[in-house]
Amino acid sequence: MITRQRLAAGICALLATLSAGVAFPAGAVADETDSTASPKVELVLDVSGSMSAKDIDGGSRMAAAKQAFNEVLDATPEEVQLGIRTLGANYHGNDRKTGCKDTAQLYPVGTLNRTEAKAAVATLQPTGWTPIGPALLKAADDLNGGDGTRRIVLISDGEDTCQPLDPCEVAREIAAKGIGLTIDTLGLVPDAKTRDQLSCIADATGGTYTSVQHKEELSDRVGQLVDRAADPVVTPVATEGTAQCSSAPTLKSGLYTDREEFGKQRFYRVDVSPGQELRASVSVGADREVNPDYGVLLRAVTVHGREIVRGEGTGNGRTDVISTGLRYPKAESDDDNAPAETVCLQVTNSFSAASGVKTTPGLPLELTVDVVDAPSSSSDVASFGLGRGWWLLGALVLTGFVAGLLWGWLSRWRLAVWRTN
Repeated sequence: MITRQRLAAGICALLATLSAGVAFPAGAVADETDSTASPKVELVLDVSGSMSAKDIDGGSRMAAAKQAFNEVLDATPEEVQLGIRTLGANYHGNDRKTGCKDTAQLYPVGTLNRTEAKAAVATLQPTGWTPIGPALLKAADDLNGGDGTRRIVLISDGEDTCQPLDPCEVAREIAAKGIGLTIDTLGLVPDAKTRDQLSCIADATGGTYTSVQHKEELSDRVGQLVDRAADPVVTPVATEGTAQCSSAPTLKSGLYTDREEFGKQRFYRVDVSPGQELRASVSVGADREVNPDYGVLLRAVTVHGREIVRGEGTGNGRTDVISTGLRYPKAESDDDNAPAETVCLQVTNSFSAASGVKTTPGLPLELTVDVVDAPSSSSDVASFGLGRGWWLLGALVLTGFVAGLLWGWLSRWRLAVWRTN
């Protein structure tokens, strides 16, 4: 019995060694140092008196915000420098001039100490005015410096009460500085005035507006935005697709942005030479409240409308962005002078606006186009979508082969022992 256990253990060790040897060949472990500048995020929280209202899952808006912050702080990526600023948290009086200066940095932007940040958030109580404009100006200063991405995430339940300093104009002023700062906004009350103001703030800097009425939605959305700050930044090029392929702009490899109306289509043209492969992907964002159950379709078609290949994505209201992609390899030609083929990329969405939601401008669209040399060797597994994962396929094949041999040998040995007994 002991011999069999040792034999089984030896087989497992051998298989593990073989798998590790194939799956992690020499040099596979990255030794590169990440020189990317640290991304910065500041969460700006409305702590005005109205945040005491109890209309989010039976609890107060403030309680929902605190829970969301605690969950986000636990999940914040290590490379993100995070800070917290409040508005309306400290002044209890009725003097408008004083109340409109009530914004303070609760936790400085920097390496996150989760315990200290949570302790600071726990002390907040709904108090005063809603100086959104002044808070955004201060938050922009808090994030000043460095080459990394910068993002403000504003959570509020109402309009700014400190006009004439229009927070939408403040956002435009921040955008005009060209410092690459994005403001995303979350509204805890779905009224039209709040939505319009928060949408305007987000639109001015290329950010997003989201209406949330549940604790889970708030936590998920803030977490998404903090995570997004850690993504590498590529500056997209604005383009404008058309309703017909014949008049569509011709795109080269790159990242492009556009806007697409609800339930409409946009065309773009790409030239693909023989021996090249077109790789394209598209993302359409719901930057306002939309009805559930929607989709996006990306088709590569000929100039005559014949479909070549397609990609499809669907959603049901649980995410704010939906994406899909496709690949089209153009076969080699015996004619060295063979012309490039014009491929039409058609983007169609099935989003529909919720009741009372504006349909203009269209939904933000991001299109990635990459035209590369098509795989020319049968050993290039990337042509089948595995990319650099060839080693995993090899590990599985070799492990299965060796396991079969050893298992067969073990079975024959056990049969021989059984017969002798």
